[in-house]
Amino acid sequence: MTADFGILLLCGVLSAGGVFLILDRTLLRVILGLMLLSNGINLLLIAMGGPPGNPPILGRGNIEGAGDVDTVVQALILTAIVITAGVVAFLLTLMYRSYQFTTDDEVEDDPEDTKVASRSPKDMSSAPDRDRSDDPLTGEPTELGDQLEYSDSIDDFDAQAKREAKEAEEDKNEGGTK
Repeated sequence: MTADFGILLLCGVLSAGGVFLILDRTLLRVILGLMLLSNGINLLLIAMGGPPGNPPILGRGNIEGAGDVDTVVQALILTAIVITAGVVAFLLTLMYRSYQFTTDDEVEDDPEDTKVASRSPKDMSSAPDRDRSDDPLTGEPTELGDQLEYSDSIDDFDAQAKREAKEAEEDKNEGGTK
């Protein structure tokens, strides 16, 4: 039981074309790419489902010596077709709504994403997903916790961190003598 090379090649071409179109910035090409990719995967499922055989109904066999066809593959493909149709309808609605506002089909860069990407390490330390104790260069948490106060320059930051680490060690040593 082997799959036909031509069908597998067609699956690969459809999937590659779909991925290529999905990576474009125009919404119509993204939708067409999704449809191509879905059809390529459905065809791959059919090819992997096994050879043709008898229908899975008792008394309806018409091929001598062949087993029944696997119905799970057919159910998966039917479900995938319905889901793809729903997603394509949703994307067409989004594309139409976007076209009403911008009269263009191309997705542009978000200005907020551009601002976030161009921030300096100093600005990153005050980001909502960062703690005041995070290292401004690596973003890794430090041992100082929330006690660290961020300075304007990284050199000041290092000096502050060393001072506070030294103070914490002195406090630890004093606590052991009491």
